[in-house]
Amino acid sequence: MEDFSHPDICWRDNAAEHKQSRKFLECVDDNFLLQVIEEPMRRGAMLDLVLTNKEGLVGGVKLKGSFGCSDHEMVEFKILRAVRRVHSKLTTLDFRRADFGLFRDLLGRIPWDKALEGRGAQDSWLVFKGHLLQAQERCIPTERKSGKNTKRPSWMNKELLGKLKQKKEAYREWKQGQVAWEEYIIQAARDEVRKAKALTEIKVPRDVKDNKKSFYRYVSDKRRMRENVGPLQNETGDLVTQDIEKTEVLNDFFASVFTGTCLSHTAQVTEGKVRDWENAELPTVGEDQVQEYLRNLKVHKSMGHDEMHPWVLRVTGR
Repeated sequence: MEDFSHPDICWRDNAAEHKQSRKFLECVDDNFLLQVIEEPMRRGAMLDLVLTNKEGLVGGVKLKGSFGCSDHEMVEFKILRAVRRVHSKLTTLDFRRADFGLFRDLLGRIPWDKALEGRGAQDSWLVFKGHLLQAQERCIPTERKSGKNTKRPSWMNKELLGKLKQKKEAYREWKQGQVAWEEYIIQAARDEVRKAKALTEIKVPRDVKDNKKSFYRYVSDKRRMRENVGPLQNETGDLVTQDIEKTEVLNDFFASVFTGTCLSHTAQVTEGKVRDWENAELPTVGEDQVQEYLRNLKVHKSMGHDEMHPWVLRVTGR
């Protein structure tokens, strides 16, 4: 909260008269902030503002009158949610510490001709999967996945995190009178943080074609407020706003798509394909085709229920 001195801003219409005020509004919108003061407090103007990055975090805003001889109004508000650290129990593969050389070597030692001799497609798949998961467990360590509230910014790395810890330690020592102010300034990591953020903003659009997740993660880090599903129209044409009513409307819509006619038609098509495959020549899959498919796997996708990560599968094709 602060006295931002923009009396010409109309927060109800999100409009302003002066250029500087419009720039301030754009900055607020770009950072997905909400302004919660609704009543003017200084000679009919709204100068003192309370901004929050999450809807429902700040409430009970009240003006409590002037403080002493000041012409500003005292503002009272409540933070409605307590901060709670969440520890995730999920684990994920840590590819930064992976030994892919050993991984390829372990798979190369297996006599695949003997291991798969006389086996059907399903049995061969299970044997291959078992050997691959064993090599994956040995060569690729796991790490605990960060929780929603403990996830680090995308620009944060191990080196920068260490510098920030040094900065906090130097500040604590300065507060206790153990070091001079000049020594604390030397420990400050402001330039490193700005450089890391700038490099991330350059890297995200450059790699967006190959790694879309980094782009959406960057947007998610900036966007703290989550939008709910808007009002929906039911079969009678009325708008529903309650969550339970919205769920019923969406459920009825999706249920209406899967009709008995569609299911019977799908079954007929499937049966026809099965009958055609009985007399048709089986397709052949060459080694070049498999390697080309593995090279084009999107390694930033999540693994499926088979617990085989696309990154690991692509390494096997090299």
